[in-house]
Amino acid sequence: MTDEKMIQLAINTIRTLSIDAVQQAKSGHPGTPMALAPLIYTIWNRVMRFDPQDPIWPNRDRFVLSNGHASMLLWSVLHLTRIQAVNADYERLDHPSVSLEDIRHFRQLDSKAPGHPEYHWVSGVETTSGPLGQGVSTSVGMGIAEKWLANRYNRPGFEIFDYNVYAVCGDGCLMEGVASEAASLAGHLGLGNLCWIYDNNHITIEGKTRITFTEDVEARFLAYGWNVLRVGNANDIERIEHALEIFRKTKERPTFIVLDSHIGYGSPHKQDTAAAHGEPLGDEEVRLTKRSYGWPEDAKFLVPDGVYEHFAAGIGARGADARRQWTELFATYRSKYPELANEVELMQRRELPAGWDRDLPVFPADPKGVAGRDASSKALNVLAQNIPWFLGGSADLGPSNKTTLTYEGAGDFEADNPAGKNLHFGIREHAMAATVNGLSLSKLRAFGATFFIFSDYARPAIRLSALMEIPSIFIFTHDAMGDGEDGPTHQPVAR
Repeated sequence: MTDEKMIQLAINTIRTLSIDAVQQAKSGHPGTPMALAPLIYTIWNRVMRFDPQDPIWPNRDRFVLSNGHASMLLWSVLHLTRIQAVNADYERLDHPSVSLEDIRHFRQLDSKAPGHPEYHWVSGVETTSGPLGQGVSTSVGMGIAEKWLANRYNRPGFEIFDYNVYAVCGDGCLMEGVASEAASLAGHLGLGNLCWIYDNNHITIEGKTRITFTEDVEARFLAYGWNVLRVGNANDIERIEHALEIFRKTKERPTFIVLDSHIGYGSPHKQDTAAAHGEPLGDEEVRLTKRSYGWPEDAKFLVPDGVYEHFAAGIGARGADARRQWTELFATYRSKYPELANEVELMQRRELPAGWDRDLPVFPADPKGVAGRDASSKALNVLAQNIPWFLGGSADLGPSNKTTLTYEGAGDFEADNPAGKNLHFGIREHAMAATVNGLSLSKLRAFGATFFIFSDYARPAIRLSALMEIPSIFIFTHDAMGDGEDGPTHQPVAR
């Protein structure tokens, strides 16, 4: 079989596994997996540095499926690349993260192929996508984390951290306000390690996007300060790969790739967009669609001969080589910079350094008391000095929250100063919370702060941190409920 035919076979395997899983579950979204299979194939099998045998090695590229309803894209590729499962103790297990049996039970209880990507339950999933917009927003925190990690730990000849972050999103993600906040922040910070790929298919559940979404998305991202590229055919893997190559060469700003696609409708005559997007195709349409792919019409959950081996020769070999080189480099790094290497290893296990609570302030009983934000400030400044990877900031309220790290050398994280430990999120509470989640998923100890009532603006991302069971830190302050000069807009409704 020629390389070209094998590539198409691999892409169609992603498509047909997705179609069969949705049809078996009698629910789900087959259209986007059908349309984006070439993109997912290209990112995973031709571009990403990711070792299926060790899906948590520190310098792997990150992949985020923000349009999480298309989760069969992820379950298919995690299965076909034979990602190995890792347990809660960071031990690699001798079984796949997603089995073919899991895919057969897509969207069913206890399957490792749920309706949306879920962090912690399935190795290879970098974040719980959650509601639309959350995934791309969380990816901004991952990009910030890489910049900070590289600045602290890299040394001449030792590129310990230089990974990239890829996030796939759709119209729904870009309509959500959190994505706008996060994109603005990423552009300001010049996150050249971050790439969003926008599935521009002009369809949402209610119909054509022209009924709600007619803005110039490319101009919007140019205004944010992103590098904007366009690929006019979602099936052209060479052009997709070329655009991703331009991203990797663009160092001073994030990249936004507009990928023009047509959502999968089943056979060519089927044009029922709502059914194709949010419902199974139906038995007859499944057969017709498979016929158009040159696929055995009655075969279900078929992985043809050679497909597993094709992925093993692509991401499998490339990822294993990248991890081997990194592991050898880190061994030499450990001998030359043992303290820094120890920090990296502690961080990856979510452990804290010895003496992390050294010199924490004590506040004896006092009739006059001490303002909670003042006590918090003193504690934060001690923790940040004791824990090198402890950092954070406020949604433009640092002086009021008292969350600014004021000790000598703390510094401000900016595009030209990735060493800073004070993060300025701007007045973007929702993106702040999602970004803190991305930092936490990258194993940093991160905090975000605002007034208590403005937690309303951040609650969806805070909820996801709880779902993922990650140690994101959220700090809320303001006046007591009975004496707020700012009035009810700055206070809880319940008194």
